[in-house]
Amino acid sequence: MATADDSFDQNDGDDFFQYEEEETGETQSEATISSGTGGRKRLFSKELRCMMYGFGDDQNPYTESVDLLEDLVIEFITQMTQRAMEVGRSGRVQVEDVMYLVRKDKRKYARVHDLLNMNEELKKARKAFDEVKYAGV
Repeated sequence: MATADDSFDQNDGDDFFQYEEEETGETQSEATISSGTGGRKRLFSKELRCMMYGFGDDQNPYTESVDLLEDLVIEFITQMTQRAMEVGRSGRVQVEDVMYLVRKDKRKYARVHDLLNMNEELKKARKAFDEVKYAGV
């Protein structure tokens, strides 16, 4: 049976953003970007909210959860970039460096490989589309 607290937690989240906007004068997007520790700009909050919803979270997950997840993502990207710079040419990150770093993790390696293949297919499709477009002019 749902209690009063449950109904409060299950609201659509619009009340929170309206309250925050009234209090601070910020819109929802501005609050999302500048929320978190130290007022650091949030780069992935919109995408992470969508991903969290797609993986079964609430449509409007808690801001703290999104911020925590974003901190983890940024830390992962930073560490991978630093490691890739150490492995390859100094000062440069190349695809081969990232492939080398994830070579032992089969799932990551397969995902990187699939994304690179898809990127190549998209490049070919764009080139073919442009050729057809310019040939018809």
